[in-house]
Amino acid sequence: MASITLKGNAIHTSGTLPEVGDTAPNFELVNTDLSTTKLSDYKGTRVILNVFPSVDTGICAASVRAFNKEASNLSNTKVLCISRDLPFAQDRFCGAEGLKNVINHSDFKTGEFGKNYGLDIIDGPLQGLHSRAVIVVDEQGEIIYKEQVPEIVQEPDYSAALKALS
Repeated sequence: MASITLKGNAIHTSGTLPEVGDTAPNFELVNTDLSTTKLSDYKGTRVILNVFPSVDTGICAASVRAFNKEASNLSNTKVLCISRDLPFAQDRFCGAEGLKNVINHSDFKTGEFGKNYGLDIIDGPLQGLHSRAVIVVDEQGEIIYKEQVPEIVQEPDYSAALKALS
C-alpha cells in the first residue's frame, strides 16, 4: 500500500507500483471507440503510462496536455493516458482540446489495471479512482521508470519520465 496525500490529507492505494526492472503487467483497457486494447498490443514500442484520477480535473488535464506536447517528438513511443473516466469523457476532452498525440484508455469496465498496478485509491474522497503515476515501459515490456506522485494535486515529473527514454 502506498500512502499519498490529497491536499495534505493522507489517503492510500491498494498496493505499490511494480519495480523498475520488472516486466510490466499486461492489462486490458477500453478505448474511446469502446474497443479494447492490451499492453501487449504495444510490444516493440516504448510506452509511457500517464495515470490519473480524472481528466475532468485541472492537474490531470495538465498532464494530458503536457504529454501530448512531448509525444510528437518521441520516436517509437506511445503515450497512454489511463483513468477510470468513461471513454466518452476522455474522447470529449481530447477532442475539445485538439489533443491527438496521446491515446486515451479507460479502466472503468474491470478495474484490472488499477489492481495490477496497485493504483486504486482505497479511502478518502477519491476512493475508487486511480492515483497519479507515470510508468515508462521499454520495447521489451520492462519497466524503466516509475513515479507514484506523492500528492494528488501535484504534477508528475515530466522531465524524469522523458529522460528515462534517452
